Amino acid sequence: MQCADEWSCISETGCDCTPFSSWAAVCTLAHILADTMTDSQTDGAAAESPMEFYEKVTAQGEAVRELKTGKAPKEEIDVAVKLLLQLKLDYKRVSGQDYKAGWPPTDSPASGESVPAAAEDGDDLVDPWTVATSNAKGVDYEKLIVRFGSSKIEAELIERMERVTGQKAHRFLRRGIFFSHRRVQQPCPSALDMHQILDAYENKKSFYLYTGRGPSSEAMHMGHLIPFIFTKWLQDVFDIPLVIQLTDDEKYLWKDLTLEDCHRYAVENAKDIIACGFDVNKTFIFSDLDYMGMSSGFYRNVVKIQKHVTFNQVKGIFGFTDSECIGKISFPAIQAAPSFSTSFPQIFNGRKDIQCLIPCAIDQDPYFRMTRDVAPRIGYPKPALLHSTFFPALQGAQTKMSASDPNSSIFLTDTAKQIKNKINKHAFSGGRDTVEEHRKHGGDADVDVSFMYLTFFLEDDEKLEQIRQDYTSGALLTGELKKCLIETLQPMITQHQERRKQVTDETVKQFMTPRKLDFHF
Repeated sequence: MQCADEWSCISETGCDCTPFSSWAAVCTLAHILADTMTDSQTDGAAAESPMEFYEKVTAQGEAVRELKTGKAPKEEIDVAVKLLLQLKLDYKRVSGQDYKAGWPPTDSPASGESVPAAAEDGDDLVDPWTVATSNAKGVDYEKLIVRFGSSKIEAELIERMERVTGQKAHRFLRRGIFFSHRRVQQPCPSALDMHQILDAYENKKSFYLYTGRGPSSEAMHMGHLIPFIFTKWLQDVFDIPLVIQLTDDEKYLWKDLTLEDCHRYAVENAKDIIACGFDVNKTFIFSDLDYMGMSSGFYRNVVKIQKHVTFNQVKGIFGFTDSECIGKISFPAIQAAPSFSTSFPQIFNGRKDIQCLIPCAIDQDPYFRMTRDVAPRIGYPKPALLHSTFFPALQGAQTKMSASDPNSSIFLTDTAKQIKNKINKHAFSGGRDTVEEHRKHGGDADVDVSFMYLTFFLEDDEKLEQIRQDYTSGALLTGELKKCLIETLQPMITQHQERRKQVTDETVKQFMTPRKLDFHF
């Protein structure tokens, strides 16, 4: 490599090089450095996105390491390091964050969103595929809010939702099961996602709901119902369209399953979802394997997202390695695409300004941090999110329920007898070792799985609080608490099974056929 004009090189960068000299790389870097420093003083630099600067810093960091590894001349390394430092300053200026390798930005600095800091030793591990904690009380959600850069759902927001809808808040909101949402920009409180959604609703502007399910087994368990129970309530009180994505493609990529089995599980899971009571005139359920080939709008959005997310970014967000199959690398764009109304032209008539609200467990948040970063760059509104806590395994709150372990879960196919046996044998207890100790000291409701389950499924707030008081005082024994849970879940699951029997293949086809819903856009 040579410097085309040594005199202009000297005057612009102070680099006295000659063509084909050993200083060629130094000259090249010096030119880049001069350009970067000049740009940083103009509007040109500001026009670049945080992600573009992140990639420049990452690439320059790799260049510095290569120079040091190759034992390049000190002068050459110094120039490269100087450029690296300048790029880091530019990155912080446009992103509002210090550069951290492996943690790319996922939103503009004004949004107040951030990528999660890496978990320290002893911290909870939460990502879209793994949830683990050593704490018997479960994941520390206060810490998770800080790590994920979201905002806690406060009493003020719940009260406003009740005023706007004229409905009592769902028990999942009242009890902090849905506990977090995202901020559109700092520091204005009205810029919180749900406040923005409620503002639009009061101004007669519609929005739509999007949630989903990864069909990895034929039978769903109680934990899988949480987002659908809450989404059903949201749809009822706001009277808005709902799209439900079944990521059968994802399960094929991540699990040791055939493509045919993944699609079959999607259809079977759709029956359980429909049995939650969704209205076919207001709800569209789709399999990725089917819909991708049916909707040009959906696929176009997938491609747009793919173009604006780099390999470095998905590695940083999702922890992908160089040995992952390319299907995994590209999948996040598929989960992101339903966040944009143009993915469903049959429902929204091609409109691109309809905002999306996504109720989901907080482990899915990385997908939508990425989505929110991409949205303004492709001309769409950012989706809003409502995050839920995790539904614990019967053995304790240290992990989520697993579809692969029948004794960790209460499945929607379980009989009344199976429900009773599972709870009595496997539900982790916060009670004492003996009746005498329990009567004297009381039980620990914060770690008792039976009580945790009741917070999800027992509607009566006063009854739930009385159970807590009785259990912690010792008046209520562990066996009696388990009996309360059994009597709550048995009729609930039996009723669900009866509704599911009414869902025919034709019913599923109606829900999963792309069509216009009973809304006018």
